[in-house]
Amino acid sequence: MTQSAQPLPLSREHPLAAPAEYTRLRAESPVCPVALPGGRTGWLVSGFAEVTEALTSPAVSAKRGFQTTVTSVTLTPEEWVASGFGTSFIGMDPPEHTRYRRLLTGQFTVRRLRALAPRIEQIVDSHLDAMVAAGPPADLVRDFALPIPSVVICELLGMPYAESKHFQQRTDVIMRLERTKEQLLDAMTGMASDMRAFVQERRRNPDEGLISGLIQAVPDDGEPLTDDELVAIGNLMVIAGYATTANMIGLGALALLAHRTQWETLCRRPEDVERAVEEMLRFLTVGPYCLPRTAKSDFELGGQAIRTGDAILLATESANRDPAQWDAPDTMDVTREPKRHVGFAYGVHQCLGQELARMEMRIAFGKLARRLPELRLTIPVEQVRMCSDMQIYGAHELPVTW
Repeated sequence: MTQSAQPLPLSREHPLAAPAEYTRLRAESPVCPVALPGGRTGWLVSGFAEVTEALTSPAVSAKRGFQTTVTSVTLTPEEWVASGFGTSFIGMDPPEHTRYRRLLTGQFTVRRLRALAPRIEQIVDSHLDAMVAAGPPADLVRDFALPIPSVVICELLGMPYAESKHFQQRTDVIMRLERTKEQLLDAMTGMASDMRAFVQERRRNPDEGLISGLIQAVPDDGEPLTDDELVAIGNLMVIAGYATTANMIGLGALALLAHRTQWETLCRRPEDVERAVEEMLRFLTVGPYCLPRTAKSDFELGGQAIRTGDAILLATESANRDPAQWDAPDTMDVTREPKRHVGFAYGVHQCLGQELARMEMRIAFGKLARRLPELRLTIPVEQVRMCSDMQIYGAHELPVTW
């Protein structure tokens, strides 16, 4: 690597803007050296074509063998195992990854999602009813964006909603950029312990939820999933199903209300909410710190020679703003004709819950537009308290009135 290494993280000039440096990198060096802790150098991939290629390349491993500058505290492999969190399949490669992927794909069936849709509508309606009854002002994050996916993921897993508060609190600690090792381990061990108790309860009393379905499922190798494996999967589902979707709903609402003409367009044609959701998923990113990957063999990417063992960071936020893929990519347009994006990654590690997240967003924004067309922010967008202190981006609070 002869180029100077790009330091991370990159800063954004506006809460809804991608870091401006990505514009230069995509044009000049879509695969460039990036500085990592300890003096190590990896590769930052910012172009859409290059990110997509890396996500599907057999030369790229999902196993992360390096530290980034995202958080102040990381765990050793031994500490990670001791936390009880288990090994997440999102950091595995085929064929090990395929075993889990196939089992979970069997649980995210069209039938299950269709059956869940009327219940999601009830959940959204009940929270809108409560907001309207209480009257303005309201915090759209606290009253709408956070509770809806929390209830949905609990019902999907078969978990009583009352238990979700502990999982939410611990997820928030785990996702913070600044926390002590003791705080991190306490949150992880507590979450793993609670999930283990839930898994054991579902072994005794199975229901129609996803965890019970995984307990009863038989993998290709004939070996049922162990409690350790179920705990790891359950915790991943809670974090991904609650935190990412909640932040996406909050961030999407902020973007719509900040771009008033876009909100008014959706309110005029709420039946076009599917197109609007795809634009939000492209234009906004709740995972701004790149997908970590490792080269498992030598290969070339974007004209750069990548060597075995090299660290690779895939900037999906930048890829989704690539002018080679979209016209006026830095403009939010809810009428835009949808094209493939990498908001849910791509390839074998594409998000399993993407259709559930899309369904929640379509129902949430469709009903919000129909029932509260006069919704507006009570403070300038620049004053909204953003989750710049978290690994998952969004808004901490969204003060609104109508």
